[in-house]
Amino acid sequence: MSALAAWQNFYVIMGSSAGALVGLQFVVMSFIANRPNTRVDPEAGATFATPTIIHFSAVLTLAAILSAPWNGIDAPSLIWGAGGLVGLLYAAIITRKIRRQNVYRPEFEDWLFHCLLPIVAYGILVAAAVVVRWREHEALLGVGSAVLLLLLIGIHNAWDAVTYHVFTKRLE
Repeated sequence: MSALAAWQNFYVIMGSSAGALVGLQFVVMSFIANRPNTRVDPEAGATFATPTIIHFSAVLTLAAILSAPWNGIDAPSLIWGAGGLVGLLYAAIITRKIRRQNVYRPEFEDWLFHCLLPIVAYGILVAAAVVVRWREHEALLGVGSAVLLLLLIGIHNAWDAVTYHVFTKRLE
């Protein structure tokens, strides 16, 4: 399909970046977990670290799906729309977990990158799936924007977690 073919390089870059960052996230978290005198709270991991892997995985999955040789836009739009709905549900669950956890007091930046921006990104996926039949070009721009936003959210959150453990936890 020519509309998706124009996005091939974009999704190769996004997919390979997300795949590499998933691997790097596992390596870094393993190092943090194995540091002497470090107590890793499973509640905090499920609340703050797991969503990062989910966002990177969503980027990797969307890149793979949108790089496949589809005959039309209907099937991939159903898939990215369903992924957007699942992502919205997951973002709502994470928002609730952040409110209920007592390991760390979230600041504005945490609410922005762990709750608000993921909701925006996954919402764009849903909206793009709804309008793709009438506004194909704009819908594909929306999907590309959502994918890039999810990658940037993941990068920010991974960096935030690493710096928290390296600098804040070391001072305690």
